[in-house]
Amino acid sequence: MTVTSVLPTVPAAEPISPEREAALLASVPTGLLIGGKWVDASDGGTFDVHDPATGKVLATLASATSDDAIKALDAADAVQASWARTAPRVRAEILRRAFDLVTERAEDFALLMTLEMGKPLAEARGEVTYGAEFLRWFSEETVRDYGRYLTTPEGKNKILVQHKPVGPCLLITPWNFPLAMATRKVAPAVAAGCTMVLKPAKLTPLTAQYFAQTMLDAGLPPGVLNVVASSSASGISGPLLKDSRLRKVSFTGSTPVGKRLMADAAQNVLRTSMELGGNAPFIVFEDADLDAAVEGAWQRRCGTWAKPAPPPTASSSTKP
Repeated sequence: MTVTSVLPTVPAAEPISPEREAALLASVPTGLLIGGKWVDASDGGTFDVHDPATGKVLATLASATSDDAIKALDAADAVQASWARTAPRVRAEILRRAFDLVTERAEDFALLMTLEMGKPLAEARGEVTYGAEFLRWFSEETVRDYGRYLTTPEGKNKILVQHKPVGPCLLITPWNFPLAMATRKVAPAVAAGCTMVLKPAKLTPLTAQYFAQTMLDAGLPPGVLNVVASSSASGISGPLLKDSRLRKVSFTGSTPVGKRLMADAAQNVLRTSMELGGNAPFIVFEDADLDAAVEGAWQRRCGTWAKPAPPPTASSSTKP
């Protein structure tokens, strides 16, 4: 029996040099992505992105204002109806091409994450594989968004259930997984037929910028994905959550910020998806291999796959 691997083939690593780093950083868009075009902030404002290891400025990006956030929503709202009508197969093919491109550019994505976030290159490569899988998985699920057709309990009527896009979404990603958190939010929105405004963390926006350009290269129509990096998170989320055209917010981050976002989202009864801080229990049963359990807890708490969010707290089903 022959078993064929389904894992993507990652291109061989190129030697890392200052010249290669400079060329990669120069290829990252530095503007705001609004309506398919990279543009400057409305007030000309910028902010610097630093290498956490050296403090060196890696790039200077446009810093979106509240007005820019509304322009991004304008662009998303303008194409929402046409994007919702786009055939599932077309949306699926775009996601599949995006998966292929991210895999093809794996070394660039990994190096970019290492530069702006600080995780070791080996761990950044792991995140590229992990993050790309959201694109592939949702590309396969796009055409399987089935509804339901059933008979009412009394047997006199029929019920038809159809799934439709909720509408423009605000996606807010954290600093520690700059690619995987973007693909995990963008991919299902593309699959469902929703347009988006993506707000990446100000500490690590370069990966999101590069990913957004990759989505455009994969054929995503202008206006479907808009990116508004900014030095002011509230300046972006505040006006968007008050706008009735926005229909969903997805946020990964701290519990206090999540609470504020949910409170603001309640005003327009927005759908919300929140991955917030808290305790991550690590339960060890009495029949467990304690050496393996200790190693697992150590890797989860102190591993270099970025700062865990949150670290686990160990407990046992029996007395130690």
